[in-house]
Amino acid sequence: MLNSLTSYWRKWRASRHAGHQLDELLAHADPSAPLAVRNQWLIELAHWVQKRGALVNEVREAGEAARYRPHTRLRYLLQMLERNPDWRLPVARTLRSVINESDAISLLCDTGMPVRPGFWGALIERIEKALIPPPPTRRDLSALCSLMFPDGDAADWIAAMPPELLADLIALLHYGEDAEDDADWNPFAEDLLAAMHHLVDQIASTGLSQAVRSRLTYPRVTESPFYRLGRAMQELEEAGQDFAHGAPPSQHFVQRINVFRALLDDCGRAARQVYAHLDENGVSVDIVFQVERAKARIRRLERLLEAWLTQGEDDRATARVRLFADLVHANQASQSVGELARTSFGLLARKVVERSAETGEHYIARNRSEYFAMLKMACGGGLVTVVTVYVKFLITSAHLPTVVEGFLAGANYAICFLFMHFCHFTLATKQPAMTAPAIASKLDDVDTPAGMDAFVGEVIALVRTQAAAIFGNLAMVFPFCLLVQWTVSAALGMNTIPPEKAHATLNSFSILGVTPLFAILTGVLLWFSSLISGWADNWFALHGIGDVLAYNRRLRFVFGRNGAARLADWCRRHIAPVLGNLTLGFMLGLVPAVLTAFALPFEVRHVTLSTGAIATSIGVLGMPALHDPALWLAVAGVGSMALLNVGVSFALAFHMALRSRPLRLGDRRQIHRALWRAVLRNPLVLLFPLRAAQPEARPEK
Repeated sequence: MLNSLTSYWRKWRASRHAGHQLDELLAHADPSAPLAVRNQWLIELAHWVQKRGALVNEVREAGEAARYRPHTRLRYLLQMLERNPDWRLPVARTLRSVINESDAISLLCDTGMPVRPGFWGALIERIEKALIPPPPTRRDLSALCSLMFPDGDAADWIAAMPPELLADLIALLHYGEDAEDDADWNPFAEDLLAAMHHLVDQIASTGLSQAVRSRLTYPRVTESPFYRLGRAMQELEEAGQDFAHGAPPSQHFVQRINVFRALLDDCGRAARQVYAHLDENGVSVDIVFQVERAKARIRRLERLLEAWLTQGEDDRATARVRLFADLVHANQASQSVGELARTSFGLLARKVVERSAETGEHYIARNRSEYFAMLKMACGGGLVTVVTVYVKFLITSAHLPTVVEGFLAGANYAICFLFMHFCHFTLATKQPAMTAPAIASKLDDVDTPAGMDAFVGEVIALVRTQAAAIFGNLAMVFPFCLLVQWTVSAALGMNTIPPEKAHATLNSFSILGVTPLFAILTGVLLWFSSLISGWADNWFALHGIGDVLAYNRRLRFVFGRNGAARLADWCRRHIAPVLGNLTLGFMLGLVPAVLTAFALPFEVRHVTLSTGAIATSIGVLGMPALHDPALWLAVAGVGSMALLNVGVSFALAFHMALRSRPLRLGDRRQIHRALWRAVLRNPLVLLFPLRAAQPEARPEK
């Protein structure tokens, strides 16, 4: 039994590159066989053409002709048919029968295009295609091409096919057709025209949908290029009747072509107008998906039009082969889930990043006054954190169920974070995820000296701002946590936490344990909360919640017109930070509880919260704690928390900001050298702001 399974497994692995011999395939070509059998024969023939490895006694040409091995195999196939004339006619008739009986419109229109409406439908469609290949029994050429060309490089060798090889293949297709009763086996021209009509209908349907139409500036729908496109296509077909039968293009036909192409350009500009509206008023993934699909169909329509208008047998054949190569490439790209996600979420990611950048601009201290303002805000945040630390100790001392304890801890964090926000205080390490997009926006101009200086100055200002936030938090949380413990001990004769808990707290923060890993995961949570904040701002703008509130009849009745407008503006300014703080608070409380329930222990390691816990433990243990190595290992652990909380959240946000926009990074080494030069010139600039240079006093005359 085991030997049989092993044998089947080896055969399965070998079948990936296995195939029939060429002489066997050519000898069994049967134009009268069922379509599924002929399709399977053509699939095996295509696999042989693309098979790796050299042929027996292969003599490859030098130079560009030797670039693609399938070209060599196609020449060998033609030589085999010349040496065996009895195979030539069945092979040609089989190829013609497959083309004649298959649906080419699916290949011309649907290849590379998501069929299901909406992003999620397209995502499910691509996953299904990846898991379930189409059967060879279907009539559409799109499915047949998917089975014939599974590799991504097939489009390259098809597009680079030499003219003489292409001419020989065309001659093979036409071999013996004069002797057949039905010589009209290739309805490609009619299918091309029908595919163009189908694409025009699909483009117009998307452009006239409410989601797209409401984001265009045309006062009347009849002025939209999407509305006029269908009529222009009909007029183009009527004017090209003679051209389709071989006549030279008339002046009227040329005019219709120019009008049609101008409308296609107008449709492309309208799609960009939709993007501009989304960029300003919030992004919807489904709308981005619909517009991207319409743009892809416009590009496909232009390629079909080019192939339809090409004159001359040789030029027409070359144009059709290049079109076929484009279709094969599009078919491969349409199977990529990652490409769909990048295309549809790219604009949303950029908008979320830009919303975060607008918020992050307020968290970068560029001069001494802003630095000390940040220091004061951080001191306020440190005072609030003292309350957070002791409420957290109170919750854990109750020994509640894990999930209940996590929920209460999350509520504690969230309430304190919201209190900080509305009091204009700051919690250290929360800003990097918001400031990274603002830093990334400076990379647009790093190819100029002024742009490089601006980028370096922004990075240094960010690091200095984080130093101020950490200094301010720790300057308040450490002494006041000690003060609370000493006050409780002196007034009530008891400790806020048991000594055993204090020892366990110090040991849990040791840098030699899992503290660095937990600090990294905490940085991920900090970054994710910034994503939620940016998404909330985008959602608020996309759905026009501000206008809904400002023009709500009942709100105007209660607060008045100006009051409703002020309420809408207040919500617009606070929706992102409120939701971000709520998300961060409950994630810091619930994520450890949920992971622990699944036997994945995780604890929050935040520099400010952990410093407060260490200060409380020192107050409980007294002076002997200063001689305990666990204390100094915990202090080192807090230092790693500061670096990792800031570094991880900033790195993730910075990477997302770079990926969300087409940035020219320039020379990375030049950027690194510029940063190092600025730091080595004065290392203290990373921690403290420099005094502005005083202008020199001019001597009195």
